[in-house]
Amino acid sequence: MTGAPLLDTLPDEQAAALLRGCLDVPRWVAEVLAGRPYGDRRGLLATADLAARSLTDAEVDAALAGHPRIGERPGEGHNREASAREQAGVDADDAGTAARLAAGNAAYERRFDRVFLVRAAGRSAGEILAELERRLGNDDDTERAEVADTLRQIALLRLEQAV
Repeated sequence: MTGAPLLDTLPDEQAAALLRGCLDVPRWVAEVLAGRPYGDRRGLLATADLAARSLTDAEVDAALAGHPRIGERPGEGHNREASAREQAGVDADDAGTAARLAAGNAAYERRFDRVFLVRAAGRSAGEILAELERRLGNDDDTERAEVADTLRQIALLRLEQAV
């Protein structure tokens, strides 16, 4: 995992846009940009990881706006390409799966007043549904921590793919 990452070579505006596509949190973007040049991917990913470990509630709420519901097509304001790639294991055309995801998403939103977020990359619809059902049993603080950590995981996956 060596070699200078693409982020080192991009002009500031392009680098910031790349980072916003990973995690649209201005503080995180600024912290990761401030570390340039990294020289290698390991340093970049370590800085990005550390900066994402301290997401505030307001940052979590803002970042969630960039993520569609599981099983739904990404719309305006979402990172469409990344979301579609990450949700590739979810067959939205399967009526049974789509209905279970819709019901689970609705229950989650009633319970926590936010969209359900899961690292969907590499997971099947069944695995995602099991995770949704498990997390419905969380208390508010535990779930908030899981959402923040999920945003971190997704940001790192997206950043690694982008650079």
